Order: sequence, then C-alpha cells, then structure tokens
Amino acid sequence: MPTKPEPTNAAGVVSPPLAEREVLMDVRDLEVHYALQGSSLGRMFGGGGEVVKAVDGVSFQLHKGEVLGLVGESGSGKTTLGRALLGLVRPTGGSIRYRDHDLGELSERRLRPLRRKLQMVFQDPSAALNPSMDIETAVGHPLRIHKLADGKAERRARVVEALEAVGLAPVERFLSKYPSDLSGGQKQRAVMARAVILDPELLVADEPISMLDMSVRAKILELMLELKSRLDLTYVYITHDLATAKFFCDRVAIMYLGRVVEIGPTEEIFAAPKHPYTKALLRAIPEPDPSSTVPRDLPRGEIPDAAAPPLGCSFHPRCPAAFDRCGWENRDLRTLLEEHWLGLDEETYAAERDTVGNLEELALPGHRAVLKPGRGRAPEDVAALLDRVRTADPDEPLWRGVRSVEVEGDGVVVDFHDGEDPRLRRADGVDVACHLY
Repeated sequence: MPTKPEPTNAAGVVSPPLAEREVLMDVRDLEVHYALQGSSLGRMFGGGGEVVKAVDGVSFQLHKGEVLGLVGESGSGKTTLGRALLGLVRPTGGSIRYRDHDLGELSERRLRPLRRKLQMVFQDPSAALNPSMDIETAVGHPLRIHKLADGKAERRARVVEALEAVGLAPVERFLSKYPSDLSGGQKQRAVMARAVILDPELLVADEPISMLDMSVRAKILELMLELKSRLDLTYVYITHDLATAKFFCDRVAIMYLGRVVEIGPTEEIFAAPKHPYTKALLRAIPEPDPSSTVPRDLPRGEIPDAAAPPLGCSFHPRCPAAFDRCGWENRDLRTLLEEHWLGLDEETYAAERDTVGNLEELALPGHRAVLKPGRGRAPEDVAALLDRVRTADPDEPLWRGVRSVEVEGDGVVVDFHDGEDPRLRRADGVDVACHLY
C-alpha cells in the first residue's frame, strides 16, 4: 500500500498532535448489554437470565481529525461499539459525550438532528443501498429526510457534488443507474457519497473494504483519506485486518470480549505490542514473501461465550503468559482434562475417564473445583490422575494459577488463586489491560 500522507485539515495545513486537538467524543465506562433469557416480568423485578456484555466498560477519547481503528476478532464487540457511538444502539451504562451532548440520554427526537453530523459506512454496500432506488435518489435521500434541500434542482446539485467527491464521474453516467448496475467498488463509493452529503464530522466505517475485491481496496482507503483531508472528517475504522489499520489509522484500539485490551498510536502498537492478544493478532498477518518463515503460534481455543465470560482476565484461557492473578477457574480445569483425553488411546482414555465422576459441576465459574471419584475409585486415584496430567505438560499455564490440590473427604479439591480483572494502565506509550504490566 502507498505511504499514508501527513494528516492535514481542510485548508491543507498539517494537523497538530492528537493531544493538542479538540476532543470530539468522550466515551466513559460504556456498556451495551443484551438480555438473552428470562421473562419480561422477571426482568422487570430484577429476575435472572443470561446477559451478553457486548461492550463492557470501554473508555477513550476521540480527537477531531483522527482515525481510530477498532480491531478484533468476530464477537469482540467492535461493531456494537461503533453503532453505539452513533446512537444506533442504546447504552446500558456509562456515557458517550459528543460535544455538549450525552447521546445515551437523548430522546430519538433530540438525537435526530445530530445524526447529520454522525454517519456510518456499512460493510456490505449491496445491502446498504435500496435496490429499487436509482443512485440519484439513494444518495439524495438523506437530504429529504433532514429537509436540507429546497426542491429537486438543489437536491440534484448536492448529489452531483457528492458523487464527484467520491470519484463517480462523469456523474451523468451514474445518476440514473441502480445498485445492480454498479461494481462493488462503485457501490461503496455511492454509499460514501450518501454519508458525506450531510457534511458530517464523524464517519464510522464498519469493515468498509472487506466485501470488495483486493484490486479496489487500496483505492477506497485512499479515497477515504482524501475525503478526510478535504472535508475535515474524523473516522472510527472498524476492522479485523491489522494490515489496513496500520496504513489507515492514527491510533488503534484492540478489542476482546467487549473490552479494549490495548490502545495507543499505530506505530507503537505495531513496533512493540504489549498485550498477548495483540501479539497474536500481529503474528496472524499474512506474510507476502513465500520464503519467509514467520511463527504462527496463535491463541489456542476459541473466543469464550460472551454470556458467561471467564473470571479475571477474559483472555487468560487462551494466553500462553497467564499466571496466578489472571483468574484460573473450574471451567479451565474441565477444558484441560478434556483436551488431555483427546490425545490418549481409547483404552487409556476409558481408564482415566472412569477415574473421575461427573464433570458437570466444573461447568460453573468458581475458584474452588471439587472432583469426585468415579464408581469403584478413590479420591487418591483422582489426585494421582491430576498429577499425571500435570507431569505430562508441566508448562501448561493453568498450573500457575493452582494454589493447592488436596484430598478432602470423598473428593479432591483444586483451589485456584483469586483472579483480578485487569484495567487499562499506561505502559511505554500505550494503555494496556494486562497483569504483565
């Protein structure tokens, strides 16, 4: 990709450092939670039901003229966060201050005028455009909604200006076309024209190039940077692709299970990543040189269930550097036993599985696991099994979190150290949520 240009304002003057720029949006302890189960009557009176913490205590400041990247795997909460910044999703806690307004406290009627300044570019341009509207109607539709054009002639003039700004020229070729007549790149340009026609301050771009051919991705990013400079835009760029974030973003926020685990200048994040999850994402970037051998020691396992996140640090079950403070628990022990048994032959597996009774009690979160022996087995047999598992893989991080393994009564008690939930702390130019710092 070409070199990212020096950030400039609408007059072409080089922008000042982030710390000296105006704060456009201030996000504090933002939460977006979704109830999964339970009746409406139960929820009314504080009844149970699982809750997905899609965004869970996120704080940051967005400065005018910057490009902030939200990076993470699917399910990390980055899209929900982006939609919350525009008032498309209501927060269940915390605040989003846009200039003098707390977006979470505004009614839809009071929020509507602000939407002119807060726009979104969606991932799939084909789904974002109404197939029954021609491009002139689709791009000019926001002007009708917000009553910003006096008559058809002014509306057409504004549409022509917007289409020229995004490179759909000559404009006469595109005004009467329908989305089905355009290529993927052309449709995304039309979506961007519709977004900038209202003269917004902030654009939230949700994976804007992931649905496009490789040949046009760089051109769309270059267009977005050109629009940023010409229209004095601020971007929140949502992506799972660190390679494009490196080219496009001034700062990067790494998200995992609804939290920001590392945030800082793009150069710092790429040159010296701090969080183990950030390091893993960087190792996953494809290497274009076929002769180069890059280690791909990616995180083990999958992203945990957001409705029942791990105790302590949410990344600890997948982290190779986790230790006692990270929050090891009952569910981790069950996972370890099941992974151990996967590597055994059938006869050995049957013998070891019969040594331990029902593992369902380990499915509940907690720092004190009780293993009961199977039929005809003694607690000492269970303790000996755990010792064999530990001997087979002494470097397994879970054992760093075990305080003691004791035979008590008719079972074996595995006592874990109490975990702590890490918060963002300053470390060498970035903020990172990790007990290693």
